[in-house]
Order: sequence, then C-alpha cells, then structure tokens
Amino acid sequence: MTSGTAGPDLRAVFHLDEDPSLSRSTVDRREQLRVDPAHSRALWPDARVVLIDPHGRTPVERGEGGAVTLLMAPTSTLGDETPDDAVLLGEEDGTAYWAVRVPDPAEAHANDAGSGFMTAEQWARAGGGPDHENWTDLRTSGADLDARGAGLLTTAVALLNWHDRSRFCARDGSEMYAIKAGWVRLCTAHQHEEYPRTDPSMICLVHDGTAGDQARVLLARQPIWPTGRYSVLAGFVEAGESLEACVARECAEEVGVDVHTISYLGSQPWPFPRSLMIGFSAVADPDQPIRLQEGEIEGARWVTRAELREALDAGEWSHRDGTPRGAQGVGGTAFEAGAGRELILPGGVSIARAMLEAWAAAG
Repeated sequence: MTSGTAGPDLRAVFHLDEDPSLSRSTVDRREQLRVDPAHSRALWPDARVVLIDPHGRTPVERGEGGAVTLLMAPTSTLGDETPDDAVLLGEEDGTAYWAVRVPDPAEAHANDAGSGFMTAEQWARAGGGPDHENWTDLRTSGADLDARGAGLLTTAVALLNWHDRSRFCARDGSEMYAIKAGWVRLCTAHQHEEYPRTDPSMICLVHDGTAGDQARVLLARQPIWPTGRYSVLAGFVEAGESLEACVARECAEEVGVDVHTISYLGSQPWPFPRSLMIGFSAVADPDQPIRLQEGEIEGARWVTRAELREALDAGEWSHRDGTPRGAQGVGGTAFEAGAGRELILPGGVSIARAMLEAWAAAG
C-alpha cells in the first residue's frame, strides 16, 4: 500500500524481517470461545492463570541468554468456579488461559474478597509473597518472552487496563460488570454493552529513499526522554482521518517535513494503556529545513545507515531488569554518564526497533 504523488523508489523498499515482539501470539482467541460458559467450565480445572498486579507486573522464570517464561498459576488457587473478574485470553492445545488482577505487595495481606483482587489466602496459594522478586512487566521483558507468553501477557495487560478504566457506563454513569469471559462490559441501568477500546497510532520511519551506507533516516526525541535517546516519529490518528493522512500530518507537525511514498510495514499492540501502533515508512527530502514542534519534539536529526547500525550494535537503552545499560554507543559514552552519548535507540519490545533494524539491514 502506497500513497503520495511521487512514484516509489525501488531502492527505498524494505519490509519488517519478523513480527514485532508484542505482535507474536499462538493462542486461539475466537469470540465463540468467550460465549460458551459450559465450554469454559469444562476447561477451567486444567486452565492456567496469568497474574497481573496493579503495575502490570507478572511472575516469571529467567533462563539462560535472557529468556523469560511466564509463571502461571493453576486454577486451584482461585477455586472451583471462574472468578467474575477473570478474563479469558484464549486456548491452545486444549488448555485455556485466563488472567486476573492481583494485589500490590503492600496490599496483599490486607486484601478481602470484595476488593476486586485475590484474597490474601488465594494470593499465598498462588505463590505470592511480601515482595515481587522475579516479577517483571511487559515493557521490560516483552521481547524476551516466547510467542505464546508475549501474546498472553500483552492481551492480559490490555484487557485488564480496559476493565480498570471502564467501571461506569459512558452513557448513563451506572456501574458496569463483565460478561462474555471479560470481553464485554454491561451497564446495570440499561444493559448497554461496551467493548475494549483500542486507540490507533501511526509510527513512521522517514528516510531519504536512497541506498547504501550513506542513506539517511530521520530520528527525533521528546523532551522527557533520557539524554541521547531518539526514535522514529509517531502520533495518534484523529477522528475522521485516514492512516496515510495521519502520517503526512504528524510528520509535518512534529518536524516540519513533507513526506511521500507512504508504505505500510506492520502493526503492534501497545497496551499503555490501549494503543495499536501502525507502522509505516515514508520518504522525505533531507535538504528540507527541520522545524520542531514546540513542547513535543526537543530535537531531530538525519542519521546515516552506517551510524544507525553502529547504534543498533551498541544494544538497547535499558537492561533487561529496566535499569539503564552501560553499553557504549555512538559517541562512546555510557548511558549512565549522560554525556557524549549521541544516539540511543528504542528497546526490542517496541515496533520502532523492528522498523529501524529492518531499514538498517535493507541497504
């Protein structure tokens, strides 16, 4: 899919080499599975449950080479019946996967059955302790999970975030409760149904349309980001706007460049709290002056493919446990020092990194 007045430059064509980290999944999530209570009850005794605390953390097991595996609880920790607040994530090979919200460590011992979380007794039986050692969140470890784990955790975080923010009906303000295995909320006043929201956002790799090591890509940074961190451009789709129009508008708003040859690359859920990142590439003229959007963009620069490869080889901007990495990058100074580090790129959990890696490898 392309859009724009200029014809495509075959030297500029590239594709994502593999699915973005959070787009991977293996479970069956057809709607029919959610509307059959008898089927859910039959699978419940042998189902597995993903535990998610209020900060989006879940218990994991860490293996060699940075691999991370979800540690899911047996349903025996929750009782013989499916809890009202449990959400069905899907099925695979005859096993159903659910998710429930569990308490913060500070709340675990004061919890009660009416709190919306597990009781303290259930929490203890599920392996909960006074701290969250070996718990991690999606941003930190999503790229290190296998396809099943990534899909389960991404869906669990997205769906439970939606429930947390949708307790009352948008039409009449009445309380709502979950039905259809957690995929619909129903208002108590007029039986109005609401479904999980997803906010589409474009994310675009803008490049100069040329080949070779000296081909250039446009990167930008927000004021709140760590020193030296840059990424591709992104922005939310507005009401009544096409995806391609959003790409052109956001590029013009954020950095003042006109783009053409807009091409779709791929997409990735981003449940922070409820976005879908829709990836594109586009071509722009590096000679066009950059105009930064005040308050949104602190800096922008064209980077050669050779410079990008060097930054990619330096590693991600954070350790797997979420603390800053000390790897050397373009500029040669460790991230912790905060000085002289010219280019730090997004982590593997983001579609932005997949886009940058694909473009870097294309030339």
